[in-house]
Amino acid sequence: MNKSRRLFSTVAVACLLGSTSSVFATEATKAKPVSVKIVTNMGAIIVELDAAKAPKTVENFLGYVKSGFYNGTIFHRVIPGFMIQGGGFTPDFRQKPTQAPIVNEADNGLGNRRGTIAMARTSDPDSATAQFFINVADNKFLDYSGPSMQGAGYAVFGHVTSGMNVVDQIVSTPTGAAGPFPQDVPKKTVLIESIKVLP
Repeated sequence: MNKSRRLFSTVAVACLLGSTSSVFATEATKAKPVSVKIVTNMGAIIVELDAAKAPKTVENFLGYVKSGFYNGTIFHRVIPGFMIQGGGFTPDFRQKPTQAPIVNEADNGLGNRRGTIAMARTSDPDSATAQFFINVADNKFLDYSGPSMQGAGYAVFGHVTSGMNVVDQIVSTPTGAAGPFPQDVPKKTVLIESIKVLP
């Protein structure tokens, strides 16, 4: 099965963090990018978010972060040479309920390169929810290529600035079948202990 078709997500939320002035908000974003710290039981990963190019996706992600949604979820799917995916299941493989999906912002000029973070989704381009993945290779085939279901791409909304060694460690962990998944699940739980916005 094509890797892009296997990227799936269960749910999402569109938490729009409104601004009194889009101009000032854009300038503030440029002046001080928002970064988050993903703390796992295998180490910490720092991700800088690109609200200028993926505003709705970043707002959605930060809504989950600030609510504590990701705390205690897992990286449930890891594939060497491809990506690590998480943020939607508990260690006992219960799907966490979320809100409505968000619009796909893959046509933003950001490519699925090694170290970038993007939203997981179903075959429906506008189905991204809470789950995300971090690319461990340059996955150009996931990029936007046209206004069709096949070319819609997967929306990149930031990149790892520190802790890529942790990502590489996670993707190298032995995997197998577990819960509802027939493969690619880490045999040792990779827990997302917390995700917090850095000051």
